[in-house]
Amino acid sequence: MERKIKAKVTGFRAVDGAGVSLIRVLGNETTKMFDPILMLDSFDSTNPSDYIAGFPMHPHRGIETVSYLYKGKMIHKDTLGNVDSIGDGEVQWMNSGSGIEHEEQVPASERFLGVQLWLNLPQADKMSQPTYTKIKRENIKEIEFDGGFLRLLSGRYKGVQGHKGEHLPLDYYDIHLNENTEFVIETEADDSVMVFTLIGDAYVSGQLIKEKTAVKLTDGDSLVLKGTDKPSQILYISSKALNEEISWVGPIVMNTKKEIQEAFSDLRNKTFIRDAINFKK
Repeated sequence: MERKIKAKVTGFRAVDGAGVSLIRVLGNETTKMFDPILMLDSFDSTNPSDYIAGFPMHPHRGIETVSYLYKGKMIHKDTLGNVDSIGDGEVQWMNSGSGIEHEEQVPASERFLGVQLWLNLPQADKMSQPTYTKIKRENIKEIEFDGGFLRLLSGRYKGVQGHKGEHLPLDYYDIHLNENTEFVIETEADDSVMVFTLIGDAYVSGQLIKEKTAVKLTDGDSLVLKGTDKPSQILYISSKALNEEISWVGPIVMNTKKEIQEAFSDLRNKTFIRDAINFKK
C-alpha cells in the first residue's frame, strides 16, 4: 500500500541562539503527529550576519540532536570535552541523555545550508550516558539510482548500512532528484515516516509540495517521490513512534512535569552534569 500525505507543515522565519535567523518547521505543536521527531530547524542563507552569532553554551536533557550541514561549517564544544567541527555534507549526532551542555559556533561561509533534528529519546533512555559522534563525509555512502542519487546519512537502504544510532532507529536519507525523476522508497508498513523539501519543490505521493515543507505520511509499504522541471533535494526521515507522554520546556524534553522540575533544579544546584562513573556497568 502506497503511503499518502497525512499532514504538511511549511516552515516560518524565526530567531534562536544568540541571534541566528532560521526556518522553524516542527516544534511543540507537531510532536504527536511527527513522533518521534520533536523539532526540525532549517538553515539556508548566503548572508553570514544571519548566523555567525551562533548558539552559545546551553543545556539539553532527554533528546538526541542530529545536525546535517549540506553546505557550511559548524564548530561544536561540549561538557564531555569534545571540540569538533562538521563541514559540507557531514553530520553531528549528539545524545544529550541525562544532561549535557554544548555550544555551536557558525563561521562565515559561502552558504549555510542544512537542518537540525531533535529526536526524542524513549523514556527508558532519557537518563542515558551522553555521547557525541561525527559522521564524516567519507563515511556517508552515496548510492546512485536512475535520475539521481541518495546520501545515506544514517540507518539502512537496500542492504547498505550507514551510521547506526544507539537508541531509536533512524533511516535518514538526503535524496537528490533530477528533473521529472520518479523515485520509489520501500518502507516498513508501521514506521513513522516524514520528508522535508530542503531545496526545490517536489511531488510527494502525487501532491506538489513547496520548498521548506515537512510532510508526514500515512502507514504503508512504499513512498513515491517525483521531481518537477527543476532539480530538488529531499530529506527522508524514518523511525519508530514512541507514543509516550511528552513534557517539554526549552532545551529539556522529558515525560513528566516532575522530571522537568528536577532538571531545572539540577541546573540551579549545578548537579545537571552527571559523573561518568555513574554510567559504568
